Amino acid sequence: MKVSVVGAGTWGTALAITLAKNGHEVMLWSALLREVKALQESPDVIPNLPGASLPHSVVVTEDLEEACKDKELIVFAVASPYVRATAHRCRPYIKEGQKIVNVAKGIEDGKLDTLSDILNEELPGADIAVMSGPSHAEEVSRGIPTTCVVGATTKKTASFIQDIFMNEFFRIYTSPDIIGIELGGSLKNVIALAAGIADGLGFGDNTKAALMTRGIAEISRLGVKMGGRIETFSGLSGVGDLFVTCTSHHSRNRNAGYLIGKGYTMEEAMKEVNQVVEGVHSAKAALALARKYNVSMPIVEQINLVLFEGKNAADAVSDLLLRDKAQEHDSLEW
Repeated sequence: MKVSVVGAGTWGTALAITLAKNGHEVMLWSALLREVKALQESPDVIPNLPGASLPHSVVVTEDLEEACKDKELIVFAVASPYVRATAHRCRPYIKEGQKIVNVAKGIEDGKLDTLSDILNEELPGADIAVMSGPSHAEEVSRGIPTTCVVGATTKKTASFIQDIFMNEFFRIYTSPDIIGIELGGSLKNVIALAAGIADGLGFGDNTKAALMTRGIAEISRLGVKMGGRIETFSGLSGVGDLFVTCTSHHSRNRNAGYLIGKGYTMEEAMKEVNQVVEGVHSAKAALALARKYNVSMPIVEQINLVLFEGKNAADAVSDLLLRDKAQEHDSLEW
């Protein structure tokens, strides 16, 4: 298959490596000329992907028209803040029915659109799918066994994408629940910031387990209210992605939270991590969605206070623990 990956960050590059190893004709696009030249000149040295190398068959380009035309699949791997602008640039080159799978995670601040909403708006007529799951680029690029889920409007499209990506170390499941997959993948980054903060404050496994468990409860409440399926939040893009993002040293969201727990400001933490910290960009949108759909999300509320209003991180944890008494699941009857 002729496949393009739009976005040459760590995740896009890891997927380009995977696709090339699957025997596909792969093109990798970046908006940054220095990034293009670095990958062309030194494919065996990839920043932030130690031990990985880009197969020489992968064509690296900054020509967006070349990356979009005559492709059987386009993989959209642009960081969430840049999805709309990049999709708008792609629009003249996208044919009717073009299959596109978005692999970035986030919610647009302001309009509160999911990334598939943005792509459907900017690229009308395209067949938009999503892929998410517990999948650090650092591990996928080295062939470490990984599972993800593809969501699409038709089973045919989901199966088509599944076949293109799947191999002996990269297993793909399919699902019709696009909104649930996207919300799980986006909102877990906010919870991962909280888990990192708890680590930075010196709290233990009990605290992190509590944040993760109550975090997936918050994500599920909002997700179901927005049309997602409860089964999705107990799956790969729900608890699976939440677990890996809250616990791994690869996680930029967990690492940024850790630094905030150590006393860094949000801006200082993002600069130190030196990669896009999606949870910071999604936190405001998550809180706005919670208010729009009248859903209780106390962890998300406290993270917003820490990130944007200067609240002390230790006080935020204390306030979470000292909230009014509650039953764990309101749906369970005595």
